Amino acid sequence: MKEVLLLKCGEIVLKGLNRKTFEDRLLGNLKRRMKHVADCNISMRQSVIYVEVPEEADKEAVMDCARHVFGIATISRAAVCEKTLESIIDTAAAYLGNRFAAARSFKVESKRGDKKFPMTSTEISQHVGGELADRFPNVRPDMHTPDLIVHVEVRETYAFVHPGPEAGAGGMPIGSNGRAGLLLSGGIDSPVAGWMMAKRGLELVGIHFFSYPYTSERAKEKVFELARKLTAWCGRMSVMVVPFTQIQEAIRDNCHEELFTLVMRRFMMRIAERVAADYGCGGLITGESLGQVASQTMPAMAVTGAVCELPVFRPCIGMDKEEIVTIARKIDTFETSILPYEDCCTVFTPKHPNTKPKMPKILEAESHLDVDALVEQAVAGVEIVHLP
Repeated sequence: MKEVLLLKCGEIVLKGLNRKTFEDRLLGNLKRRMKHVADCNISMRQSVIYVEVPEEADKEAVMDCARHVFGIATISRAAVCEKTLESIIDTAAAYLGNRFAAARSFKVESKRGDKKFPMTSTEISQHVGGELADRFPNVRPDMHTPDLIVHVEVRETYAFVHPGPEAGAGGMPIGSNGRAGLLLSGGIDSPVAGWMMAKRGLELVGIHFFSYPYTSERAKEKVFELARKLTAWCGRMSVMVVPFTQIQEAIRDNCHEELFTLVMRRFMMRIAERVAADYGCGGLITGESLGQVASQTMPAMAVTGAVCELPVFRPCIGMDKEEIVTIARKIDTFETSILPYEDCCTVFTPKHPNTKPKMPKILEAESHLDVDALVEQAVAGVEIVHLP
């Protein structure tokens, strides 16, 4: 029996004259991701994507790939049949026979996408439901709380039968809203922040600050593994590794301890903006959550963000740790994030950090540093790693 996946678009169906741009982006993303899984025939009609799965393909792998593509609201694994009542009934009985065997009640829900079909959606449901009730006398019709819902969709060329959709990834197609640089540490928050903004249609470019020998090669590999986890959702990704040791040592040697983290983060934002802009990014993404640590108070974020002209997106800003961890588990980054390989943010951490910094004091501290030269040297030493 021939099967297809019916992928329904999400909020892009609300777009106006530029809707096709979003649909083309989604279709391109899906085809690029699917080609690594199976040789599927993929097409789109009336905001529904049809994925024809080869008989020999791993259908669950194809389903899992579809689950990770942003822009898709629902996914249905459906049997294909001719647009006749007899074919629809026979297909439903055969395709969903195991589900009927496990159910005590059922109902039929129909959608008539082809308005030339000679019956209304209600009439299709009534007729198909009556015939299925005769074929499965031990399963009673129940219009309110059925164990099984038989979905029938009559579309332009064929009819489709399936047991109901499952939720897709939602959001907007990757790249439909541009590209942004993700400040990717080895912690829990930044991969979640990247995932959240990728869901809003941003293509991600990772930016990681590496302070060898204070941070190890294992810490760098941990970040690459987090980026690989994100590629399951956002596809290919590049990570820019910024050499940061000299800057941190200069801060340690020339600034008051309570300002170490704030001055360090201002350097990070300056460098991230430079390399992100060079890579065609229109914004930056951080995993900051208001009040979570000393550098994430409102005054501290004002000070660190003041060096940027690009917009800074902080999608975790109003979330507590439990909410962030829940998403980290969902996207499979949590176990990697808690591996005990620390990143540069933990180097030279002050015992008593300043949580209410004043800009004049920060500027005075930076006056003891050759800021421009340090930034230029870090930018010149960036290593770019491309992940498939």
